[in-house]
Formats: sequence, C-alpha cells, structure tokens
Amino acid sequence: MIQGVFSVLASVFLLMAFVLCGATARAGGSEDLIMEESMKSGFVQAGDVQIAWRQYGPLEAGSEIPAKASLGSFSGPPLVLIMGYGGLMEMWPPALIQGLARDRRVIVFDNRGMGFSGSSDAPYSIELFAEDALAVLDGLGIERAHVLGWSMGAFIAQELVLRHPRRVDRLILLTGSCGGEAAIWPDEATWKSLTDLSGTLEERIQRMLNNLFPQDWLRQNPDPSAYLPPITAPIIDAHIQRQAQTLCSWPGTRDRLPTVTNSTLIITGTEDRVIPPQNAHILTQALPHARAVEIQGGGHGVMYQEPERLAGLVGGFLAVE
Repeated sequence: MIQGVFSVLASVFLLMAFVLCGATARAGGSEDLIMEESMKSGFVQAGDVQIAWRQYGPLEAGSEIPAKASLGSFSGPPLVLIMGYGGLMEMWPPALIQGLARDRRVIVFDNRGMGFSGSSDAPYSIELFAEDALAVLDGLGIERAHVLGWSMGAFIAQELVLRHPRRVDRLILLTGSCGGEAAIWPDEATWKSLTDLSGTLEERIQRMLNNLFPQDWLRQNPDPSAYLPPITAPIIDAHIQRQAQTLCSWPGTRDRLPTVTNSTLIITGTEDRVIPPQNAHILTQALPHARAVEIQGGGHGVMYQEPERLAGLVGGFLAVE
C-alpha cells in the first residue's frame, strides 16, 4: 500500500509541474516584483552535489519591499522551508513567503535532484535529504534555524531534528505524518483516484487538483494559474521516481519522536485526502512539546488555499517567547 501511494504520487506531481509550467506566461504583478527585489540566491556544497537555495529578507519598518541590506544581517533565527515530494523551491506560494519574510530571513532550496540542485549516483534517502538541509545551514553560516517542512519535507524536517537537534530551533510540520506503518494512508476512494491514470491529460490534471484541494474550494477557484506559482526550473522524471523509491523504504519516525524536545507546531487541513488529518494527532501524541492546528476546509495543498493565514499561524508560533 505505502509503496503504491508514492509510486502513483510521482505521476500526480508531474502533472502538477505541467500545470505550473503552463503558468509561466502569466503577467507579473507587484507581488512578483517584491519577491524578486527581496531575493538572494546561490549554491552550497552538499557532499557530492550542489544544492540551490534562495533567501528572502525581512521588511524594514515602513517599507513595502524587503531591504536587500538586511538579508544577511537580521539577528533572529532564520526560517528554512523544506519542499515536499516532487516539488521545487519555486512552488512555495509567494504570499506565504512574503508574509513569513516580513520579520525574518526565509530560506528555501531545491532538494537533491530537483530543480536547480544537482544529483549523483548516491542512493536517495530521507536521511540524505536531511543532511542536504544541514549543508544548506552550514553553507549559509546558520548555527540554528526554525524549520518548516511540507508533506515529504515534513519527513525530512523530522530526520533533521532527530539527527541534529541543536541545529533546529522550532519545528513546523505542515500536512505531514510520521511515515512508516504507524502513519494513516489514503482511504480506498482516494487510493482509487490516485491510481487512475486513464483519460486525457486534462482529465488527469483535474484528478490531481481534486486530490490536492476540496471540491467546494475548486469550484470557487477554477483557474490553477491563479494560485499555483509559475516555475522555470527543470524537472527530471527519473529523479522524482528515485524520490518515490526513497519514501517507500523510509521506516518513519514514530518510535523516535518522543526524544524531540523542540517546540513543534503541526498544521493539517481537515479535508486532506493525501495525508489524512488523523496523522496530526499521531504526531501530537508522539512529540512531547507539540500542538496541532486544523485548518477547516484545507486540503493537502492548504498552503495554496490559505497562504496569508498560514503565514500568520507560523509567524505567531515563532514570535511566542
């Protein structure tokens, strides 16, 4: 069951990438300008590959555009975002980045083999991806950071904090699970939809959207280019398949989570069909210092549905002394 889920999700995210690539012709607005003005980018070495990263900076008081000068000088812990399965750093919603970067540095990066990051023959694993995330911290001279992971990124974030607890300040797990046999996987109806690769490309894309977002929300938001950001980075099918194999072999973290002492915020959508919201309760019970927030009507793609609200939840959690 677990192996089948991730094998099929490879096709789902390839379809998502197709939609996002089709959005690249969208005209840029003031949001795109602010994102561009606030960004720095580069590469860090992670073992035998280079990992591509981008950094966004906090707003100066009274400024509408984040100040470039403050990107490297902000004194608080930065927030590192870890993308999910088959995803690229360009897929983070701009409104979410903007909301989070008003008060702190925000760093995103492409996982190994995705987007602008390199790959090698080294076997993929969630543990290796966590070491790549650590290499981003090391390469940017960051001793300690808040970490947010979405979907598979939540798996990576868990491994990072378990392997290097002193490098993580606060932890945010967004629509994630503990993985392995202890996790709750999609129900039969969702499984049937995920495994249905029949029909035209348009029909398959619609099924992908149906799995990421609740039906009521899709009826009110029928145009994917209005909420899915455009991408320019390359997508290599073979690397997504390697990620799928990695997820199939990952045993999960349930038995190790009680050793995590970091304050943790778990966010789930009540309508998440891909990683059901019951997984948030499993994580909350296993993590000693965790609390969960359920977003009513949120699907697996809740960060696209409610980017401003999500930024507020995360920002409030990080602001508490």
